[in-house]
Amino acid sequence: MNQIIARLKNVTAGYNGESVLKEIFLEIKENDFIGIIGPNGGGKTTMLKVLLGIIEPFRGNVDFPLGKINMGYLPQASQIDKNFPISVKEVVEAGLKPTHRWSHQLSKSQKESALGLIKEAGMERYYKKPIGVLSGGQLQKVLLCRAIASNPQLLVLDEPNTYVDKHFESELHQWLKKLNEKMAILLVSHDVGTIPSLVKSIACVNGTLHYHPSNQLTLELLKVYDCPIDLITHGPVPHRVLKKH
Repeated sequence: MNQIIARLKNVTAGYNGESVLKEIFLEIKENDFIGIIGPNGGGKTTMLKVLLGIIEPFRGNVDFPLGKINMGYLPQASQIDKNFPISVKEVVEAGLKPTHRWSHQLSKSQKESALGLIKEAGMERYYKKPIGVLSGGQLQKVLLCRAIASNPQLLVLDEPNTYVDKHFESELHQWLKKLNEKMAILLVSHDVGTIPSLVKSIACVNGTLHYHPSNQLTLELLKVYDCPIDLITHGPVPHRVLKKH
């Protein structure tokens, strides 16, 4: 039976004294694959930042029943400065360095591990290239390599599908399914149509959090969870299912 590795317990959090999240509770178990959905401004990214220790909650706490865990994080693409003078190699290797020691020297095996990830992502020919020459999908591949370089127990992804093409999106989904065999994953996404085929359970975040212990999501459940987003249906002609108006 999978054990709980992280828990957000009655967390209220926000910025400058204003609450974005109120009294949320979420347990994350080994090999979980939880899809996080909700409207813009609903608190999805804030919840991730609390979990990662980037911001402190106003009330409540984050605990790790089995002891502190290693977490990998892929932020939103908009948070990445592509003009920053750093190579693909350096980005991925940064995932193996202590966060407080950028001068830390990597061992030969660590460098080989980073190169192995870059090869697995199909990015070997960009090994020494600056990130500024990469497309959106290529940059996401490199950032995902960095996030998993240290073999985390929990991988946290904040809208990894943004600014990428459908080919990369398909590659990403296959890669995540493979990674989920050895780590838990939290995935924030606006693509409600794709999430059910990828995740094991769903949490809707809109000020509060409603957890749905399966990957089946309907318009009725979205109404119950007060989650005002469109449900997108995939088929021969992709389309959105909208309420009558």
